[in-house]
Amino acid sequence: MEPIILASQSPRRRELLGKYGIPFVVDPSDADEDHVEGTGAERVQKLAQLKCAEVVHRHPGRIVLAADTLVCLGDAILGKPKDEEDAARMLRMLSGSTHEVHTGICLHLPDGREMCGVDTATVHMMPLTEENIRCYIATGEPMDKAGAYAIQGRAGIFISHIEGSPSSVIGLPLGLLTRFFDEAGVTYFET
Repeated sequence: MEPIILASQSPRRRELLGKYGIPFVVDPSDADEDHVEGTGAERVQKLAQLKCAEVVHRHPGRIVLAADTLVCLGDAILGKPKDEEDAARMLRMLSGSTHEVHTGICLHLPDGREMCGVDTATVHMMPLTEENIRCYIATGEPMDKAGAYAIQGRAGIFISHIEGSPSSVIGLPLGLLTRFFDEAGVTYFET
């Protein structure tokens, strides 16, 4: 099997995809993500498809996997923070909250079929003090994360519990991807 193309530079997605033991290479998407609208779940689906389509053109006849993750608190959609002040704003919003994390994936197959879906998890964050927020931002970790936090990183200490897939919150819903791989006939655990 030719290596799968992962259309993401996220180290977290690379680590999660690595669990399958299948060969893959990374070729991040350059798709323009600024004009996608809709709810959080609608946006992550559209963004995953947009990213996938952009990378498929560079790798015709290959399996391409793209994903996108957003944090939603009510109607507020929280992507990656622009700067430290924006990260602090997001963390204050999420402090003591129950919020949703949506991750959309798109798997493009060599025969042109696409398998797309969204997985949603509910995350319960403990109340944060201003000192918690300041110290966490100083680590630099929030700066490239949807919602300005990473459950697999230092922010894990602020999460009381999750309803749903932790891998979805991290950025690649393994249950959904396994189902897609099985339906597509992708064999894993070979390497």
